[in-house]
Amino acid sequence: MTTMEAGPPAAQARKQKGRTRRTELGGHVARTVGRLQARLLCDPPQPQAVSALARLRRAIGREPGFDYTLEDYLYVPDEFLDARQTETAADVEYAVHDAVSLYALHQQSRREKMHIDGHGLGRAVAELVRASDGPDGVRRRFAALGTASTYQESIYHLRGLITMLRGHQIPLDYGLLAEDLCTLRRPSDRQQVQAIWGREFFRSRPQTDSDSDNSEESPA
Repeated sequence: MTTMEAGPPAAQARKQKGRTRRTELGGHVARTVGRLQARLLCDPPQPQAVSALARLRRAIGREPGFDYTLEDYLYVPDEFLDARQTETAADVEYAVHDAVSLYALHQQSRREKMHIDGHGLGRAVAELVRASDGPDGVRRRFAALGTASTYQESIYHLRGLITMLRGHQIPLDYGLLAEDLCTLRRPSDRQQVQAIWGREFFRSRPQTDSDSDNSEESPA
């Protein structure tokens, strides 16, 4: 007698769905962050990894390539680059630089994995709203990210949200974030990424007091 495999539970299905947005770029960043994370969370943590994490935190908001000692973590394979572009940093270089350096902020002083596959930004922020004592502040910061008109403004608001996520031990998929940041660099595609984050949030949206009140009302 044969048996049919049961479908994955909802959480696993969401995780698998989140990973499908990652291309080779996201996979590269996820592997890079995953290796660093493993070295940080071993017992005891590897000193070279701890030192790299501190240097990466100082890289947030800086120009890609400013610190030669971070090559192992901020390296971008040639296949992701346009061979004709050499004088200025490419969008993909900014995406890798900013995703990995933001991970360093997220992992700081934490002994839990702050990078987890499939955990998109919108989902993470929804969990943050549920966990936070000041959910309105989280919502305002996320709303500001959703209406940011420049890449630099987006990084500023992301930095604030990731600091909050770290405080509540809520992880993020940094491969997915790198994909989103690369798209966010293109002004014509910025709203596409902001909409993806919004949909992820809505699908994991915490119930508010007003939602509970409305659900208990009897139909007229």
